[in-house]
Amino acid sequence: MKRFLVFLVFSVCAFGAKASDTLHVVTHNRVTVVTDPSKGFNAYKRWGIFPSPNTPIRKIILHVRFGCPDSLRCADWDYKDHITLRRKGGVNGLSQDYEIARMLTPYGGAFGKDWTFNWEVDVTDFSLLLRDSVEIEYNHTGWEPNNDRGWAVTLDFEIVKGKPASEPVSIQKIYDNSYRYGDSSNNIENALKPVSFTANKGVDFARLRVVQTGHGMDNPDGCGEFCNKTRQIFFDGKLVNTKAIWKECGDNPLYPQAGTWIYDRANWCPGNLMQPDVFDLKLAPDKEHTVDINMQPYVSTNPSADEVISAYLIQYKKAASKNDAQLVDIINPSLKDAYRRQNPSGLQPKMIVRNMGSEAIKSLSVRYGAKGFAKKNYRWKGILQPSSVDTISLPGTIESKAGTNEFEAELSQPNGKKDGFADDNKLTSAFEAVPKHDSVLVVYLLTNNQPSQTAYTLINSEGKIVRQRSFGSLQANTVYRDTVRLSNGSYQFKLLDSANNGLEFWANSRGGRGKARLLNGKGEIIKNFEADFGSYVQYDFAVGEPAEPITAQTSFGLYPTRTNDKTTFDYSANYPEDVLVKIVTDPGDVVVEEHKYLQVKEGTFVYDLSRFPKGRFYLKVFINGQEMFKKRIRLKE
Repeated sequence: MKRFLVFLVFSVCAFGAKASDTLHVVTHNRVTVVTDPSKGFNAYKRWGIFPSPNTPIRKIILHVRFGCPDSLRCADWDYKDHITLRRKGGVNGLSQDYEIARMLTPYGGAFGKDWTFNWEVDVTDFSLLLRDSVEIEYNHTGWEPNNDRGWAVTLDFEIVKGKPASEPVSIQKIYDNSYRYGDSSNNIENALKPVSFTANKGVDFARLRVVQTGHGMDNPDGCGEFCNKTRQIFFDGKLVNTKAIWKECGDNPLYPQAGTWIYDRANWCPGNLMQPDVFDLKLAPDKEHTVDINMQPYVSTNPSADEVISAYLIQYKKAASKNDAQLVDIINPSLKDAYRRQNPSGLQPKMIVRNMGSEAIKSLSVRYGAKGFAKKNYRWKGILQPSSVDTISLPGTIESKAGTNEFEAELSQPNGKKDGFADDNKLTSAFEAVPKHDSVLVVYLLTNNQPSQTAYTLINSEGKIVRQRSFGSLQANTVYRDTVRLSNGSYQFKLLDSANNGLEFWANSRGGRGKARLLNGKGEIIKNFEADFGSYVQYDFAVGEPAEPITAQTSFGLYPTRTNDKTTFDYSANYPEDVLVKIVTDPGDVVVEEHKYLQVKEGTFVYDLSRFPKGRFYLKVFINGQEMFKKRIRLKE
């Protein structure tokens, strides 16, 4: 335990607490996580020292950070991992376990050694349990090989001290299991029975916190992973929520991935830290209440689907303040991984606001802008119910200086009143300024075999369309060069795909491959877009003086990546470079082909792999000794 105490002090300094009332408890620090194929799971337990029970806690955010281990490559498969509170206050400090978060791992086969990604989830509802000494377990499921691949996992609990918006009184587990779904001989409702509980004295409401994901593959619907079924929640016999247990994945901020990352799934996507469904239920003191979760009736001819559900009831006292707004996060401008698709951003700042008070918020004042520039003021009007969350879009452009900036936002005057807890009304977000280009822009677009799915728009700071290609207007396998002359100002380019599979996707061989990039008037690349982008990519920029100098932009492409014989690598760059291409085995990383191209600026290269046996390979591209591109090839599979 002494060893951990030393690390805790270090972690607070290293992560840089934002204020004296914020601390970080890091239970897992780049722990190398691999599977145990003999069991299908592998548990990694670590102790953390959290605040004492008498320390008031305002908020707890769990940061889950993934990277590639130092000695291994990133792992391959989309496995379901559980982050669980196992023990508290000693060896036998708890009578049961509590799943506080659930992680669905990404397809990491194409990630480089320096890849990292950070997810966040609010776990304040577990503040009664995250006290004193707590054992946290990261349970990694799966059966893939464990000798050459894995994850480097960090669990960082960011704890903000302060008066809670509503004081928690008790926490009760009501569901926590993998429930078979679609079995006519054992209906899932036999397990998801109504749960009765009695309201504690002095409480005002109970928060129902549910995490649910579907898994398995049966007939006829592909349940539970790939079927869209409905869940209903009843409180005291009355329907309070109906939801499709389904999630669209084409806009995943973590892209591209090596596998079927774009396929929509049963409430989850690969590379996804689950965000809970939360419902606040009004209680009558000392009265018995019931909660019931029901799934849409479903029968499979070959039942193998599971609905994995954990649900908790946390009873709270009445909110401490009537009018209490919380600035939860800044979506743009931001450097956070979760908001990569929206950043860098030059238009319409967006932020997430939560009502922490007991009264609905119908108006809010917002003061915002980049540090070093004049602040703007905006009066938001709407209806934000207690405990509800909303995204607010703010008018105007995002001013900045070249490089890294700080954006500041502050809330005040909810319903025209003094905020009940002003300490969580202000946030600062680091962000990168959008690039600045000259007035001539060329939109270069090579369509694939399915051009009706592709479109783009270019808008100015007023939201007016400057140039567009609409869905259905493009021809297959055609190069479009649209030259646009722009006045000084801020702009946003958005490339869209209605099928959510980008200009290329390895499992969509019928679609072929397209290309998209932005050029300057000289034909030099100012922005190249990844073809495997899912539903959309966005690029904000400014036009004015001085325009940024042209850098060594490069474009890489490999298609098809599932082949019986040949695959084609294409390369474009602004300046000639020596390029080294290696084709290596997976696993093993044994070089089977190596090609050197001296001072190449643009080229298309075909490789015939038909002489090799069925298997998987990687094509890796090195420029000046640095690995710049990596993609998997599935041969004869």
